[in-house]
Amino acid sequence: MHIHILGICGTFMGGLAALAREAGHTVTGCDANVYPPMSEQLRGLGIALVEGYDAAQLDLRPDLFVVGNVVTRGNPLMEAILDAGAPYTSGPQWLADQVLQRRHVLAVAGTHGKTSTTAMLAWVLEQAGLEPGFLVGGVPLNFGVSARLGRVADAAPFVIEADEYDTAFFDKRSKFVHYRARTAILNNLEFDHADIFDDLAAIERQFHHLVRTVPGSGRLVVNAREESLQRVLAMGCWSEVTRFGARKEEPGALRARGEPHAFDVLRGSLKIARVEWPMLGEHNQLNALAAIAAAEHVGVAPEVAANALASFQNVRRRLELRGEVAGISVYDDFAHHPTAMRTTVNGLRRKIDASAAARKGKPQRILAVFEPRSNTMKLGPMKAQLPWSLEEADLSFCHSGGLGWDAVQALAPLGKLALVCETVEALVRSVVAEARPGDHILCMSNGGFGGVHAKLLDALAKAKG
Repeated sequence: MHIHILGICGTFMGGLAALAREAGHTVTGCDANVYPPMSEQLRGLGIALVEGYDAAQLDLRPDLFVVGNVVTRGNPLMEAILDAGAPYTSGPQWLADQVLQRRHVLAVAGTHGKTSTTAMLAWVLEQAGLEPGFLVGGVPLNFGVSARLGRVADAAPFVIEADEYDTAFFDKRSKFVHYRARTAILNNLEFDHADIFDDLAAIERQFHHLVRTVPGSGRLVVNAREESLQRVLAMGCWSEVTRFGARKEEPGALRARGEPHAFDVLRGSLKIARVEWPMLGEHNQLNALAAIAAAEHVGVAPEVAANALASFQNVRRRLELRGEVAGISVYDDFAHHPTAMRTTVNGLRRKIDASAAARKGKPQRILAVFEPRSNTMKLGPMKAQLPWSLEEADLSFCHSGGLGWDAVQALAPLGKLALVCETVEALVRSVVAEARPGDHILCMSNGGFGGVHAKLLDALAKAKG
């Protein structure tokens, strides 16, 4: 079968393309913005990419068009598909029909940490010899690809990042209701996606739709700290529940004792495993507990899971060091929600402070460089949280191009510690002018950010090298 994917460079649709290619289908695709890491992965797989959505792509005559949720009415290619009566479906529906049937689906849902936790869980199952299939919203460094079919057999595990964003312009249900999970991680739940949800209660309702799809023999792995998730369960629950992250002893629940990089895993008061790994931050500690609890549902002992996490390498664009010039480090991170930005800055702060303490050196600065690019951030409902999200950065630089609200005003509480630039070029000039040896430049965006990482490294080499 020949499928042509609209919106192919999104992390989900790019992973779907990889699965389809591995399954033997002919795959082509198009997108408005073609940028790494997904563009590199797709080209490496030999998948032909078209930039833009011109109606002439109808002449490719695929057997099926698979439509990503970035595509709206008015899109030239979509309008041509509708006029021609050509067959089309959504990405989640294609995945459910062609890949997930009869598999044991382990779905990872939550506002934050979905990608890292999905990658952790897939790696744990891989190390346990289960040969899982997976679809991750990024590129796990342990695997080098964002998706694979794994062992194809009835009840064989498939790990998927389960997004609450809507499915397509013609299907406004959350993506994750299509997956028919038997094991579902509910990692956390905050307000997000202001372009499609009116409030937190609306998202909680969608999470409950996911809960409704999990069978009685299934397992819900739920963050015990999240009041929003307790409200979700209160709407009705028909499956076994394993809670994690409780701050005090709780029968049956998993919790951690120790620092995020080295901790015991406790069930109640009993130690059942120990994790020692290079990951930092309490958020990753919680992600690990969730992965251990989910893996246990498919027969992986907690001790085996904990040992596997010791070799976990995380995902591209998660505090990924892109280069260093004149003692100045440049990182790339996918953070875009204020909570995720705060967590990312805190993670880097812990890392560099620990390094400075170990060598008895001076504290080093973090220069946070970010763009409010997601639909939610562009609309502005979270702009007041930005100063809070950047508290641990020494200087902050915001790319304000395309915003419908005043970034200068939003960042005013930070005073002279924040600078707003309308273009990437102006942003690069400003950052380079302020940077000095020992600094850590942290770039945060859920898009390509205009190639800011390479531009910063080039400009730093010219100015400081």
